[in-house]
Amino acid sequence: MLQKVFDGEIEYLQVLDENGKVDAALFPNDLDDNKIIEMYKYMCLARAFDAKMLSLQRQGRVITYAPLIGEEATQIGAALAMRKDDYLVPNFRQHGVFIARGFPIENFFIAGRGYEDGLKAPPGTNSLAVAVPVGSQMPHSVGLAYALKYKKKDAAVVAFVGDGGTSEGDFYEATNFSGELKVPLVMIIENNQWAISVPRSKQSIAKTLAQKAFAAGIRGLQVDGNDVIAVYKAVSEGIKSLATDGPILIECITYRMSIHTTADDPTKYRDQKDVDAWKPKDPILRVKTYLSAKGLWNDELEKQMTEEQAKKINDSVAEAEAFKGDPKSMFDNLYSFVPDILKDEENEAVDANFWQ
Repeated sequence: MLQKVFDGEIEYLQVLDENGKVDAALFPNDLDDNKIIEMYKYMCLARAFDAKMLSLQRQGRVITYAPLIGEEATQIGAALAMRKDDYLVPNFRQHGVFIARGFPIENFFIAGRGYEDGLKAPPGTNSLAVAVPVGSQMPHSVGLAYALKYKKKDAAVVAFVGDGGTSEGDFYEATNFSGELKVPLVMIIENNQWAISVPRSKQSIAKTLAQKAFAAGIRGLQVDGNDVIAVYKAVSEGIKSLATDGPILIECITYRMSIHTTADDPTKYRDQKDVDAWKPKDPILRVKTYLSAKGLWNDELEKQMTEEQAKKINDSVAEAEAFKGDPKSMFDNLYSFVPDILKDEENEAVDANFWQ
């Protein structure tokens, strides 16, 4: 006997196309013009912040940084779809999500100057710490989601992983356990086509990364990651359906327009023609085109927004550079007790007051 025991398909979602035109049939019912303007402003703020961080790093005023330019729609769409009590589990490039969730911008600059004080999530922002090891945050996201389920909390976890992260064992373990435990988890693959110098085509020959959900028995969806409305719709509806349909894996198709990090030189491994081909798909440009066509945006509003955001960012930099760190923080949270050798170093650091 030979019979088919499984048949699956992955749908692709786009609401706002590259020309600023929307598919009215797919447009979210809870999304109005004011919300889209808010999305646009957050996307522009994320990009302006990105440019400032990159500039400061090149000046030696902050440490290594991973730019997000080109990926603003994936991050802002997801952030604004999340509810107040939902939790964020990031990797190392979700600055836009943090900003839209209320994380103080000055904290990024404080962390960028080497002070771990800046990494602390303020109360109410509901976020785990930035995870630099690729994929390591995914099992944590399942554990957090399981805790919410166990405590019967009306909250979900939204976790981010890159296309390269889907090649890690941590990713497969997380997807498998999320399905078996049926936890309130939305996993977002921020597929920006490059894992440092490794292209998406070398990560997997699967037609989509979303179909990796099938092996774990969970739902999979592919979204135009440069369409902020589509991302918002996918994440919002994904969160709403967690209780009945279980976890979901959403692959957001976007592009890393800049460097992987400030330690990277993409000219060594990718063709500029590929980058240029993605420029017309700019996530910010298409929202601006949409708003302008509806008479909701103009040059004067753009100028006002740009000036306000520049001031906000510059004020945050000034606050961060005036920050005085506590050298004792380097010695906290390492051991259940401080060994004598570290205690001596701690005393020396405090006496030297070298961070001042």
